[in-house]
Amino acid sequence: MRLCRASFHILLALNVALAFAVPARAAEWSFDGVERVVAISDIHGDYGAMVRTLQKASVLDDELAWSGGNTHLVIVGDIVDRGADSRVAMDLLMRLEDEANSAGGKVHVLIGNHEAMNLSGDLRYVTSEEYAAFAGEELAEDREHWFEVYAARRAGDERPAEEQRVLFDQDFPKGFFAHRKAFASDGKYGSWLLSKPVIIVINGNAFVHGGLSPMIGEIGLQGVNGTLLGELADYVSHVETLMAAELLLPSDSFYDHAKLVTGFAAAWTANPDIVAAIEGVTRLNESALQALDGPLWYRGNVACSAVIEIDRLSASLDAIGAERVVIGHTPTPGRRILERFDGTVIEVDTGMLNSYYEGRGNALVIADGHISSIDEAGDEVKTLSPHPRNVGRRRGAELSAEAIESLLRGGEVIAAKTVEAGQEVLTISDGSQTVDAVFIDRAGRNFFPDVAAYRLDRLLDLDMVPVTVKREIDGDEGSLQFLPSSMTNELQRSQSGTGGGAMCPLPIQWGAMMVFDALIFNEGRTAENIRYDRSSWQLILAGHMRTFGTSKSRPPHLKDQQLPVGPTWQRALSALTEERLEAELGDVLDRRRLRALLARRDALIEPGQ
Repeated sequence: MRLCRASFHILLALNVALAFAVPARAAEWSFDGVERVVAISDIHGDYGAMVRTLQKASVLDDELAWSGGNTHLVIVGDIVDRGADSRVAMDLLMRLEDEANSAGGKVHVLIGNHEAMNLSGDLRYVTSEEYAAFAGEELAEDREHWFEVYAARRAGDERPAEEQRVLFDQDFPKGFFAHRKAFASDGKYGSWLLSKPVIIVINGNAFVHGGLSPMIGEIGLQGVNGTLLGELADYVSHVETLMAAELLLPSDSFYDHAKLVTGFAAAWTANPDIVAAIEGVTRLNESALQALDGPLWYRGNVACSAVIEIDRLSASLDAIGAERVVIGHTPTPGRRILERFDGTVIEVDTGMLNSYYEGRGNALVIADGHISSIDEAGDEVKTLSPHPRNVGRRRGAELSAEAIESLLRGGEVIAAKTVEAGQEVLTISDGSQTVDAVFIDRAGRNFFPDVAAYRLDRLLDLDMVPVTVKREIDGDEGSLQFLPSSMTNELQRSQSGTGGGAMCPLPIQWGAMMVFDALIFNEGRTAENIRYDRSSWQLILAGHMRTFGTSKSRPPHLKDQQLPVGPTWQRALSALTEERLEAELGDVLDRRRLRALLARRDALIEPGQ
């Protein structure tokens, strides 16, 4: 079996030691006393937007030289993929690292999920323009060599060599193999990226691409920047060992690696290096770094409601010595920098790659204890806006819950229809905005359970019940509940086996739903009225006609259920004083129902009493 040509060797020998070093000192991950911090995220090859944003943030001058002085610039992951100019973006950042150091500042580049994908061979989002940036460095003999190996693996393919070559060139455009060489462990960009951390902490502000999942609370900074990044480096090394032996090809996908190498194991038992590489690829193909609850992919900081997420987030922040986290990865509603949980979470992915995300470059600026943002056009925001409610958000116009409430209360009914479930769906408009809503008859005198459920959801920061208001339609008193688009229900979800990629993990959401149902004494929760936003698998709870009974205990189906009533739930429930509930719910629940609600609240706060 031939070895690769020397000009394309990724390893000098099969038994090579790692030639790169993952940061191993806490001093490289934690910084205090920094006067000014600027952060941007998710460049995705949009070099122009990146440059404009850095210039407006006063860290880059008109000549593209560092002008930030002692500022610390943080790139919160995802320089590469989707756009055309990721290479020049990386080149600029590599140069700015040296210039910033000389000026007393710092450039921190963090690994994002797309950097990890490029390093490990998941190339789904690399564009033809990104490959083309390397075409001038790709040797014809390297390309010919890998075509021969590619064709040999497909020895049973009866198509002529010319046709196979056309397919090969389509799948692996010019520059592909030079790109892979550059992202190898000894390549210009691979060795650079493999030296970068996943999380850093500056002045108590943690920066991480995806988010701080509960995993971070368990393993801390050393576990992430040491162990998990070490696993990525090991994976790259093992793959390169197998490529040098031509058991894997640069064109093989990350998702095929484990399956491919398993078939080779029996034939290589006499070679301990190959055996170790096969075992390593098989084991590390599912590393926690690449998992949905890992720091590169986790979206719970953005998608989970306060009563679900704050306790988990607090534990992770404590574990790394931080008070706040700045994240990218998930484009923000409205494409501007937002905050959640009273500023504990700051979201800086504003869809910089306009052609894909319809956003713009924005930089977060932390200076003199103040947090602001500035975009690539120079527009500055002194106070960050809060992230809107996730459930039932009106996309496109991005209407707030308050704006939807106003529209439902005062808008004109311009259309009506009855759907299969027997619900009356009304189209409501104020002349500029239009929404659909379900009309629900009142359940009794001064009893509007769906309105009560929505208002209680708002008091708890649960974020699961769509906007619902009292409304009289054609003389009938009832409620209007905003009807989100693109929904499915639990029956459909369970039958299809989907939802595994929920932005907020489904078991966690279900736990919060059960606490809520115990509080409101919900006897009518069914698979049909457990609904989801298909785009995020955010729970949407409806159908509350059989709620707010006068029983002081739990509904039968939850009587013996262990409920996740953590510290945040305890605080939220304790804040539901008799005076507050009377003020907020007195017009939709009578006093007997309110007293029963208070008794169930007490039982949840002190379950043994």
